[in-house]
Amino acid sequence: MRLFIAEDDPKLLKTLKHIFESNKYMVDGVGDGQEALLYAETEEYDGLVLDIMMPGMDGVEVLKRLRGQGISTPALFLTARTEICQRVEGLDAGADDYLPKPFATAELLARVRAMLRRKDNFVPDLLSVGELSLNRSTYELLYRGRTQSLSGREFQIMEILMQRPGFVVPTDLFLSHVWGWNSEVDISVVWVHISNIRKKLNRLRVPAEIRFLRGAGYVLEVER
Repeated sequence: MRLFIAEDDPKLLKTLKHIFESNKYMVDGVGDGQEALLYAETEEYDGLVLDIMMPGMDGVEVLKRLRGQGISTPALFLTARTEICQRVEGLDAGADDYLPKPFATAELLARVRAMLRRKDNFVPDLLSVGELSLNRSTYELLYRGRTQSLSGREFQIMEILMQRPGFVVPTDLFLSHVWGWNSEVDISVVWVHISNIRKKLNRLRVPAEIRFLRGAGYVLEVER
């Protein structure tokens, strides 16, 4: 089995490599997020062990980009105990597990073994209309190998539209589902977010349009 480790603490990285190599794993390791992405994109590894806080690019972003490319290599995050939000974000981005620091060697090895047993089980949660897809794990639009990241509100709006392609979605539905019934958000905020989504669709060069029908709402039309 071949593992890849990304850890910005040189001493810990050296220790991790020793632990895994002593247990018959082949190991490569780096201390920078940008390098980690380049190595992991080769898909030559059976498993990834990623630190969250790294220079260049954090581990969560590394994994989001990998999952956005359809790379399903199982991944385990090493995290500081205070990084609860990052742990949740990492699991939502497609991580298989996480292990807080400091950790026991026996538990680390057990978690990696369990992770490797689940290899090939990761399936991106995609919502597709024609060749346009929305990755619900990474909040990204995908079209013919190109991607565009969405903000949280943009993602929620696009999800509603893609669940009802060709059907008019009333503006009030966006307000209630995205901002909540009790929100005092002005209706113009929906237009601003949809305008941003349109720009991202244009960057992807998708044959799709979000049309506004006066007095009715918005409709997503995608050429199939």
